[in-house]
Amino acid sequence: MDFTYQNDNARAYFSQDFEPISHLLSLIRNSLIDGKKIDISCLDLKSYIDFNPNLTNVFLTLFQSENTPMRANSLSDSLQDSLNICISKLRNAKRFLDFNVSDNSCRILLEWYISRREVDFAKLTQSKFNSLRFEIGINGLELVDENGRKYIYTPTDAIVHSHMGLKNALNHLIRKTYISKLTNKISQRINLLNKDKSFKKYITTSRAVVSYNGKCCPLYRCNILYNSFSYDTLINQFNNSIEWLIKNMQPDGRFLYYYDCTQDSTKDHEHPLRPEDNRYYNDLRHCGGIISLIRAYNNTADEKYLKFAKKAIDFTISISKSHLINGDECFYPFYNSKSKLGGVGMALIALMQYRIYTADKSYDRYIKGYVRHLLSRLTNEGEFLGYYIHPLYNNAQPLITMTDKERMETFSFYYPGEALLGLGLFANNFKDDIQLEKSVVSKASLAMDWIVNERPKVYSELFTPLPSDAWLMQAIEEWANYPNFIKENHINFVYNDASEMIKRMYKKNDSPYIDFEGGMYYNYGDHYYPDGARCEGLIAAYYLASKLNNSAFANKILEAAKKAACCQFQLYNSPQMSFVHKIPQKTIGAIRFKATRQWVRVDSIQHVACFFIRLYWTKYPMVTKKV
Repeated sequence: MDFTYQNDNARAYFSQDFEPISHLLSLIRNSLIDGKKIDISCLDLKSYIDFNPNLTNVFLTLFQSENTPMRANSLSDSLQDSLNICISKLRNAKRFLDFNVSDNSCRILLEWYISRREVDFAKLTQSKFNSLRFEIGINGLELVDENGRKYIYTPTDAIVHSHMGLKNALNHLIRKTYISKLTNKISQRINLLNKDKSFKKYITTSRAVVSYNGKCCPLYRCNILYNSFSYDTLINQFNNSIEWLIKNMQPDGRFLYYYDCTQDSTKDHEHPLRPEDNRYYNDLRHCGGIISLIRAYNNTADEKYLKFAKKAIDFTISISKSHLINGDECFYPFYNSKSKLGGVGMALIALMQYRIYTADKSYDRYIKGYVRHLLSRLTNEGEFLGYYIHPLYNNAQPLITMTDKERMETFSFYYPGEALLGLGLFANNFKDDIQLEKSVVSKASLAMDWIVNERPKVYSELFTPLPSDAWLMQAIEEWANYPNFIKENHINFVYNDASEMIKRMYKKNDSPYIDFEGGMYYNYGDHYYPDGARCEGLIAAYYLASKLNNSAFANKILEAAKKAACCQFQLYNSPQMSFVHKIPQKTIGAIRFKATRQWVRVDSIQHVACFFIRLYWTKYPMVTKKV
């Protein structure tokens, strides 16, 4: 489908000078302060707000740190009347004095409907671009009961409440109605609403702007719209995200694993029952944070990043346990009662990256121990075993041998790629143990052949239409540096996955939503995936193609990577958009999971940051070199 006309109009709208709206927001703030009615007759607002008295419901919302937002709305005969009614409602509200409207720290959100259509909610879709599409953050919902009472969910509510999808939106709306008292189950609530013919049901779209330091920020999906790629934006977001990781590092070297920006909470949605003094943590994602810090050092030569990386490495060392194989010392991180192949692989990647750029050999004992352990987890056929210790198998004792059932139940799609990347870094850069290097090369070759040739047959059900093994793509890129190791089918794996990622990437005009461009999808029509993890594989494919002098394909990947990066700019917690967060100053610089979900996790930062910096280096080479 071609959405050229629709998207060009949207881009034209956002390319306007919004100074008249800045003036309007200033008038609104002054009216909130002194109570005098505003007069907007001097402002030409037609190209911004096409007011229709039968449609243009106007909303004013106040945001201030640690306060619950306060909103008023009005549908009146003119924009001026609507605004004055909203201002009066806000000033007369009990909580109005909680907001310091005379200060720019109190942010003012102005939102207004631009469309409203009656629909059957049961027929709404999230997978097709048609007239019944509900797109989170773009569309709102409205119910009108028999008495004319309205229940409203505006498009900006999705971001304010950290929602993702129609189910969240419907439940939020239903909670305002009598149905919420009938059942606590969301699915039952939605079924009851769909059956209730007493409500009129509407789908809406809106435009919105927010005040920022005396100016106006136009919003798209309640966020700043990044409509073009910029290396300056790229490096700014990378730098600030790394600073966020450092700022929130714990005394023992762990990162702040998870943060819910809307709730000011560290409660992980996947582990909600963990107490505040014992939140869930993940040793693999921890190592990803270490790698991000080393990338920051690579780009600046600022040794503060090494100091924090070393602190984080020491945490990984503290959770590592040892065992002997044929008299040789082996190490493995042991955390959450588990020892994962990926945990060892990620630890090896982190320690090798640190050694490569510092020449610090103080961790060599652990590096070699991790390597020996990884080699011991390889079957004769070349398959890496996913776990060494798992609480549900073998009475939580080491899985020295595994049944076929255990092997397949504990197999991880991603761990082998992580292990092979770590081993590749070792083979290419650790030249102090030639015998161990030879063993690594021999066994890694076996493992690489198995994962490229046999994994698709043995674990075919794990493969998805959108490729996802970015770690293996990075591993193959790294192993391409080792003489006579990489084979044509290994290269083809990377090229084919990169090509499929690009194929399943929204282009400029094949989606009606202009922030979709560069986002990926499993099936056309999906809400887009702004996927930093996959893009680490994509940029690895660029470097591999460049290394192999495949310049045409490298350039194709590079252009796609820029589009993907621009899409991921939307995930960044900028000062302009952080007004939706409970404590904005705590969230600025972090990178979220999704465009509307306001959750941050160490890996949501790490994957995007590492992709960003490697993309940045395609134009501005890194400062530090291998020692």
